[in-house]
Amino acid sequence: MSNKKPSVAVVGAGMGGLAVAATLLRVGIDVQVYEQAARFGRIGAGIQMMPNSMKVLRGIGIEQRLRQTSFAPYSHLNRDGYSGEVTRELPMPESLYNAPYLCMHRADLHDALASAVPQDIVHLEKKFSGLDQARGQVTLHFEDGTRATADAVVGADGVHSVVRDFVVGPDEPIHKGRIAYRAVFPSSLMGGFDIGVSRTKWWGTDRHIVIYYTTKAKTEVYFVTSVPEPAEWLTRESWSAKGDVKELRTAYDGFHQDVRNVLHACPDCHKWAILEREPLPRWSDGHVVLLGDAAHPMTPYMAQGAATSIEDAAILARCLDAVKGEDIEGAIRRYEAHRKPRTSVVQAISSANTWMREGDGDTSWLYGYDAWNANLDQPAAHPRARAA
Repeated sequence: MSNKKPSVAVVGAGMGGLAVAATLLRVGIDVQVYEQAARFGRIGAGIQMMPNSMKVLRGIGIEQRLRQTSFAPYSHLNRDGYSGEVTRELPMPESLYNAPYLCMHRADLHDALASAVPQDIVHLEKKFSGLDQARGQVTLHFEDGTRATADAVVGADGVHSVVRDFVVGPDEPIHKGRIAYRAVFPSSLMGGFDIGVSRTKWWGTDRHIVIYYTTKAKTEVYFVTSVPEPAEWLTRESWSAKGDVKELRTAYDGFHQDVRNVLHACPDCHKWAILEREPLPRWSDGHVVLLGDAAHPMTPYMAQGAATSIEDAAILARCLDAVKGEDIEGAIRRYEAHRKPRTSVVQAISSANTWMREGDGDTSWLYGYDAWNANLDQPAAHPRARAA
């Protein structure tokens, strides 16, 4: 076996794309990243990094940066949306899963991931348009007429992945009649009201809302909702579409006063359709492989979309590192065999929106997972996962 490291081209510079670039660099693999956007914008949204993904971020050297600015909740707190009764609480001390649980602004996580990747390997304004595979190499084509060649390609181009179309063909999103509102705004607008030390999910009969701080100093508060939408569905699957804050407040009229305090203080919001996709039959074709939302898009109800993308990144890097450039297809098959069972379980539980609603279901299979040390030759789903 030679010690030749493969070259890898990553399509997409979102959370998953930057994470896999960072993990590939960690094992000494040459990587280039191609992103269609001209610049990175600060999308107004929070994000939760659970211990399972924080272990990966620790390995690429950005954990301390995130600790300095992020909010560390005491627990996952679940409350009845109307009475406020606590239905389940899971304290999240760092000692529980050997990593912290942090809440932050998505842009702060993206900036931290970008800091782990040299700027000169990230190529902006490169809109992917096609690919060819021949003689063990993949040639990427971009809309500006340029090309790039690598030993392997990672499609990390998100829920609307174009690379996925070349792997399994086009697919249609599934609309199940749910929309989400979200907003990040200064906590000072709440007039002294404190949402508490936990990340709280308020459960209603047909809707919920998750609320938490995004900064260590509690200067910003974030919420995200899920509410039913009429069958004539008009809302797009877009992170930038504006919502009507009055419409949002009306949707939570009957909820606990703590929830209404937050929504009353909120100056504006975004609104988007929550669309789902069926698990894919496969994630790869030859030397082309999918990662993150491109491979396993899921609802946001478990806060595991970006987290599982980041897990994917570490596992793929380990699999490619192990073959030293000799059997890229074998490495990709090993990655898929390990990851697909776990992400399929997370997709299913997230879609059902039952995670930690009540009871004492086991959470260690999810938060205790360590992508840097997991056995690559065993599927990553815990045997009790389906019962959680």
